[in-house]
Parts: sequence; structure tokens; C-alpha cells
Amino acid sequence: MEDLPDALIGEIVKRINSTSDLSSISVLSKRLYKIEAEYRRSIRIGCSLCPATDAIVSLCSRFHNLLNVDINYSGWKQGDGNQLDNHGLRMLASYCPMLSDLTLSFCLYIDDTGIGYLAFCKKLMALRLNSATKITSSALLAVAVGCKSLSALHLINCNEIVGNSEWLKYLGSDGSLEELVVKNCKGISHYNLLLFGPGWIKLQRFVFQVRTLLSSFELQDPAYVPNCQYKYDFCCESLKELTLRRIVSLEEIGLRSLLGKCKSLEKVCLHFVIGLTDMDVITLAQNCSNLKSISLQLMPVSCEEPECRIYRTPLTDESLKALALGCCMLEVVELTMFACSPAYPEIGFTQEGLVMFFQSCPIRDLVLCGANIFDDDGMKALSSAQFLETLELMDCIEITDAGMRLLADCPSLINLTLRQCDGFSDVGVAEVVRSRKLDSLIVEGCSQVSLKAVQGAAKSVHYERGYPGYGRLNRGSLMDLNS
Repeated sequence: MEDLPDALIGEIVKRINSTSDLSSISVLSKRLYKIEAEYRRSIRIGCSLCPATDAIVSLCSRFHNLLNVDINYSGWKQGDGNQLDNHGLRMLASYCPMLSDLTLSFCLYIDDTGIGYLAFCKKLMALRLNSATKITSSALLAVAVGCKSLSALHLINCNEIVGNSEWLKYLGSDGSLEELVVKNCKGISHYNLLLFGPGWIKLQRFVFQVRTLLSSFELQDPAYVPNCQYKYDFCCESLKELTLRRIVSLEEIGLRSLLGKCKSLEKVCLHFVIGLTDMDVITLAQNCSNLKSISLQLMPVSCEEPECRIYRTPLTDESLKALALGCCMLEVVELTMFACSPAYPEIGFTQEGLVMFFQSCPIRDLVLCGANIFDDDGMKALSSAQFLETLELMDCIEITDAGMRLLADCPSLINLTLRQCDGFSDVGVAEVVRSRKLDSLIVEGCSQVSLKAVQGAAKSVHYERGYPGYGRLNRGSLMDLNS
């Protein structure tokens, strides 16, 4: 490497992601030490940063071209020494003029004063605050005013951001934000977010979730006028990804209104949205012909029927028909029916509706959870799905060995996950693994399937006698839907 020019070595260094590898390179020679410092663009630090302020000054003095800094104090205890505080964040802002991406997680010593120093980071494009317990709306307004290049903002478990929504209005009027993620911030309701106004025009990714449904019932739309047909006067035609989780919304009121405004949507996740109806999904399907991924997590609610009131999941086959007709590019699908039983409460979909949907769309990745109406006849439809590569079945109790055997004929299946399905045994699973060259096989909590039956059945095999539980599942293809 001594014969290589500095610029070429720098390009090599920039492509090395492992911190330990970069550290190893830097101790080989003074030249590599200098080049590694010059070209290092990102660092991740946490509890080992002690004393915190001195260490951050030392790091930033050496790596003066840092673009990405991730400071994470997850698992921190008092015995680990002091955390980075407001002064340390001031030093970071002063020493790293090129800083464009900053993540602060569990930073308990940083408050509005420290966040205010970020206004001097004129190139800051992405800010992620996770469990920032002392940060209020005032700090967010300072960042919004000072950081004109800000295009991504994540707020997770930030519970002191209450009341004043001037930061939202300012970010909306500026219109530069392309990604907004708000999770479990009890002081921010989905009605507050409507104050984002003109900012919706440029936004490309929006995620909003609350921790519990109970808090959602207490919130009201400040712009709602009783007895008037209400429309929100903004458009969001650039939005490509939308996630709404555990919100309660009336017709035409709140974030549910987005479903009729997002013509560029490619991915949508609607998780336990109280008030969701077939008409919402029909509107979505009619407007979003580019939709490639949909995740529907449904729980039983009280629904009006022509003859009576019934307790079931809110969507019916009408939603599936609309998606099949309007979304011909749909490749990734999750359908989760939570807390339903074969007797009561009911599932709004029928097996015939599911079969029609699976046969009409080019589904490549399918998660089917809690579908107690789906049996061996439904598996016959899946076995003929031409594009299906990845399949997860969870809590599908009516599928037997006969249905599993049918998967042996599925032409493209290479990844199979089976969770808490007790209707089939080693016999059915063995038929599939003998006929398919699986890349991965995951079996968790299937009482009749043994470890012996799955050993060596795929390039990658994971087996657990129990299962992790619904809320702790890791579904990478659906991009961390349950976090």
C-alpha cells in the first residue's frame, strides 16, 4: 500500500465500515493514521466515552471531517461515569462543521440548551432523538430555525415535547423536510401533526405511532368544526412511505385523511388504526397504482352490519378486491388479524377473498398471521403463486400436513417461516424441504414439528420450541414494522 496515492487509500478507508478494522489500519503507520483520520466520515460512541467531554473533543479534533455521529447511552448506569452533556454537544457542533447526520439516544444530560447548539451546524440534514427526556418544543424550534438543510427528523420516546407546535409550523412553512418519524411521544398527537401544513408537499416518508390506544381517544383535532364536512387543505403527492400505528381517527378527520392524498405511495403500513374502513382502503387503491408494499395489522372492533352490530376486524373482501384491481405492482404483503378466534370475534376477510387477492397480485413476500379461516384449500392457491419467494405463516391453525405438502409445488419459494402453527407436523414440513431448495427455514413454537425434522433442511435454519411473541418479531423485509 506504500506505493498507492493518498487519495486512493482514502477511498479504500471510506468503504471500511468496521470500527475495529479502521483502528487496526490507523496503527500500522503514521501515514495511515493521518489518512484514516482525514477520511473517517462516521463514528459511533456510547458508555465507553469517559470522561465524555474530553473524549468528544479529542475525537472531533482528530476526525475533523465527520459527517455522521451516533451517540448511544443505552444500558448506561451511574457507575459508567458522566454522560456527554450540553457542553460536550457544543464542542461537537464547534469541531465538526461538516456534520450532516446526528443521532442522540438515551442522552440524559442533554436538554434544550445543548440541542440549541445544533443550530450552528448549518449542514445538518438528519437529526434523530431517541429517549431524549429533557428536550422540549423550544429546542426543536431552535433547530428548525437554525438548520436550513434539515431533511430528516426522528423523535422517539421524547415525552417532554408538549403544547407549543411552532416547530412543526416552521418546518412546514420551510418545506425542506423529506422524512418525519414520530414514535411514542405522548405530547404529540396525530392532530398536532396536521399543523405541518405546506410541509406535506415535499415529505417522502412519514411514520407516526403512539404507545397505547387509550391515549388516542382523549385527543381532539384543534381544527375540527362540528357538523361541517371537513377537508384538510394540503397535498402530499411526494409521499412514498406512510406508517400509521395505534391512532384513532374519525371519517375525514386526522391522519386517516392522508390515504386519499398520497398518489406516489409505494409502501403503506396501517397498524391498529381505529376507524379504518373498506372505503379508506378502496380510496387508497384507486389513487396509489405504484403501491409495492402493504402491511395491515387489524384488531376486532364493533362494526355495523345490515341486520345487526358485530364484533370483527374492520376490513372485508371489498378491500382485497380494490387492492387486487388497483395495485398491480404489489409485491410485499402482511395481513395480521390480532386476537381473533374461530368462533368469536370474527375475521372480516373470507378465504375466498384471500385466495382471489393472492392470485391477482405478483406477491413476492407474504406474511399471514392469525388467519384462522385459512386452511388447506387456501394453501393450494399459495402453491401456485408464481412469484412467491418468502412466506411466513403464524397462528394459522387450520393448515394441516396436506396443506403444507402443497407448498412443495410453489415454484419460487426459497424462504419459509412457520410460527405457532400446531396443525401440521414433521411429515408436512419434510415434504416441503425435500422438494424445495430453501435458503432459510425458521420454525418457532410449532408443537408438532421437531428439531430433527428441520436440521439441514436449508442453508440457514433456526428452530425454537417456543416463539418470541407477536410484538417482538423481527421482520426485516417489512422494515421493522413492529418496533
